[in-house]
Amino acid sequence: MSIKIMLADDHKLIREGLRSLLDSQPDMKVIAEAGNGLDAIDAAQIHKPDIVIMDINMPGLNGIDATRQLLKFNPDVKVLGLSVHCDQQFVIEMLNSGASGYLLKDCALDELALAIRTIVGGSSYLSPTITGTVLNKYRDKNSGSKIGILQSLTSREREVLQMIAEGKKTKDIAELLNISIKTVETHRSRMMNKLDMHSIAELTKFALREGLTSLDF
Repeated sequence: MSIKIMLADDHKLIREGLRSLLDSQPDMKVIAEAGNGLDAIDAAQIHKPDIVIMDINMPGLNGIDATRQLLKFNPDVKVLGLSVHCDQQFVIEMLNSGASGYLLKDCALDELALAIRTIVGGSSYLSPTITGTVLNKYRDKNSGSKIGILQSLTSREREVLQMIAEGKKTKDIAELLNISIKTVETHRSRMMNKLDMHSIAELTKFALREGLTSLDF
């Protein structure tokens, strides 16, 4: 039986390329695609893939928070992070969200196929080029390094922050997250207090710097 794969990436050309490559494998089949994190959550519930190949930077909801939410609804689904970012922050946040592996987008097809088979088989997989990133994180942890400021925010606060940075209005954020306008304003106020920031511009710069969103959404 083929491994059922879902692709979550906001670049259509990348999805098409991955679909072509993976469908050429005798034991793999791409059954669904999503162009952003919110759609990825819905598509996973509908199509029930064995594994989701998840980009990190996507509009609406980034791959890290999308992974966290997707696994709440679909705990049996495996997630493989696939990104251009090799920074420690992205790797660790993706693994902490529940992903079973992390690869860089410049990896070869053979490595991607190996990672998929390894993860579906019940193990984890990290690109050899970023294994040192994880080891350094645990060395830092053991030496008493402080937790990153981004981790002080709740999952919902990060969602609101990303949408603010992408220019969405309070009313639109409330509708997308199915919460009240007052609740959105409360999340924004709490974020500003936690981050010691006093304007939307400061929040936006912080979201860009921390990789919650990008300028090309």
